[in-house]
Amino acid sequence: MRYFKLSDDMSLQGRWLLGDPTDSQGQEVDDPWQFKAGCPVAIEERLKIPIYHPGSPLDFTLTDVGGAPVVHKRIASIFAELAPDNVQVIPVDVDGLLEPYCILVVTRLIRCIDDNISEEVRYWKPEDGRPEKVGKYRAVYGMRIDPAKVGDAKVFRTWGWTGTVIVSEDIKEALERAGVTGAKFEEVTGPSALSPEEREHNRKLLALRDETDAAREAFWRTLGRLDEEAIIPIVVGGNWPARRQVWRVIHRPEGRTLLVTDGLSDFFVDRAEPSVGFGLELALETDEPLQDAEKSWPLLLLERVGDEVAEHERVRERVKTGLMSMEVSGKGMPQSLVTQEGRVGVLLGQEPSALPRSFTMPPGEVRLVTVQALLPSELAYLLEHGKKGRDELLRCFAQKGHGHLSRACRDPVV
Repeated sequence: MRYFKLSDDMSLQGRWLLGDPTDSQGQEVDDPWQFKAGCPVAIEERLKIPIYHPGSPLDFTLTDVGGAPVVHKRIASIFAELAPDNVQVIPVDVDGLLEPYCILVVTRLIRCIDDNISEEVRYWKPEDGRPEKVGKYRAVYGMRIDPAKVGDAKVFRTWGWTGTVIVSEDIKEALERAGVTGAKFEEVTGPSALSPEEREHNRKLLALRDETDAAREAFWRTLGRLDEEAIIPIVVGGNWPARRQVWRVIHRPEGRTLLVTDGLSDFFVDRAEPSVGFGLELALETDEPLQDAEKSWPLLLLERVGDEVAEHERVRERVKTGLMSMEVSGKGMPQSLVTQEGRVGVLLGQEPSALPRSFTMPPGEVRLVTVQALLPSELAYLLEHGKKGRDELLRCFAQKGHGHLSRACRDPVV
């Protein structure tokens, strides 16, 4: 029997993106991850699915954070007919649509990942500081399963790595005959396609990643209370050294939230040797309350600045040695920060009084570069007066107690 990993096809152009389920009052459910735990769920009211990025509706979509499969009713009926003992179908309302949709809950959890022929697997260890996860998979690459351990299940999740939905070949073929949109299939049976040389190369990359992550996380924890879950975009890549874009959230005294890039100091993936990448990480701190850091304007601003830094070597070299200003798109930003041209100005590299200027990782030193949002009048003053204007801004920020903090709700300092 052949089996396939069923996932969300993020390569589709113009597609929609769905948020996590909400109740009738529009509040996110307490546990959005319950729908991918591999067991039945108890729901007492009809749920709603928000559309957080409009686009073409799809038959199969995973929600934003919880990763719940949202499927059109005609697709749900295929699962219910061919694998009735493996799924639970929960009708939901998708914002603005009359078409019937459901959350598909996979209720079978099977321990069947074949560690020996999968490309790479890693487990949580006691020293990782997550005792509830010890013994479970921390990462699985190039998954292969042992069909002999599956039994009669046609749809299931994999034990220890429950974010993965596996379907049998007949389920895959039925979905393809129905013309399912949004679904992608990847076989998880048969020998690994990796050669011994490729496997060794990947092992080296993973060892570098573990070393890098451990060193950087240890530093983040010296700055405050670090959120355990990192923020990772749905579509990864870009010009960051290891082709992974990650942000972390750190809660600091006096209600401050520090948002940092977590990957500009990665090793270069094409070289597979120790390094500190671009030799810097960006940090934006605010004392304004953030209901959801992942969807906040400070993170959006940090993302845009991070993309500019990764794209342009000239920018990187300047911010590592001193101060500079730049402008990024103001789309989706607070109006108080947006210029008439639709841009937002930022000041990079201000010396923070309550943050270290740099930190050390095994391959070398990393500069911590602050990012401060400027009001339009402050940006105009800086552009008009050059270095003298920048020095005056710094003096005013210090005098009025703003320091390097980013605030959308404040009075201009000039």
